[in-house]
Amino acid sequence: MADGHGHSRYVKLTKDQGPVDDITPGELNQPIQVPQLNVHRCVECGQVLPESYEPPADEDWATGIFGCFEDAESCYTGFFCPCVLFGRNIETLRDDIPWTNACVCHAMCIEGGMALAAATALFHGIDPRTSFLICESLFFAWWMCGIYTGLFRQSLQKKYHLKNSPCDPCLVHCCFHWCALCQEHREMKNHLSDNAETSMTVISPPQTQEMNTGENRESATAPSTGNEGHTNLELQPV
Repeated sequence: MADGHGHSRYVKLTKDQGPVDDITPGELNQPIQVPQLNVHRCVECGQVLPESYEPPADEDWATGIFGCFEDAESCYTGFFCPCVLFGRNIETLRDDIPWTNACVCHAMCIEGGMALAAATALFHGIDPRTSFLICESLFFAWWMCGIYTGLFRQSLQKKYHLKNSPCDPCLVHCCFHWCALCQEHREMKNHLSDNAETSMTVISPPQTQEMNTGENRESATAPSTGNEGHTNLELQPV
């Protein structure tokens, strides 16, 4: 310790010392940029992607919006039972959702609104008192058609990297609902057929080996000849 007359390397704090400069709250808690943590991750699974990775460009649909007659089965199903076709499309895209749940939701929201409007006009006629209810039912069906089925089309485009064709997914279903359902069914059908062809492995069976009759006799007599010679050697007297 230094005495009272010498200089000390310690700082003596007193009550008369001036106040320290004010620190802004949160100034010392600023985030630190770590280059190793700034990595690109997959939106679907969160897997780390390399720096040179570039997302694939959006592709065109395999068929057009008005190509319904290219697949007769989906065309008839989509025209007479659109809820069934929508349920099948949902089940193909999402394994965790059965097609019956999507079919019932489509039937209640879209076909239900149209049926309510038709029943009101049939039993009560079209007058100022019932026109509001009819318009409200049709608007509800049209709104649910664009939102509910448009979100499914958007997820389909995101999965297969497809462009907006011909416009926004929700607007497509609002204007061309039946055609959009058929187009989505054809698109998934084409992608599933392509995946099945690429994943198919052809395994050729091994060649059949045949032995001639002469080779069988020689192989059978060879050990017996060796045994007779050995027996003769043992029986010879010493």
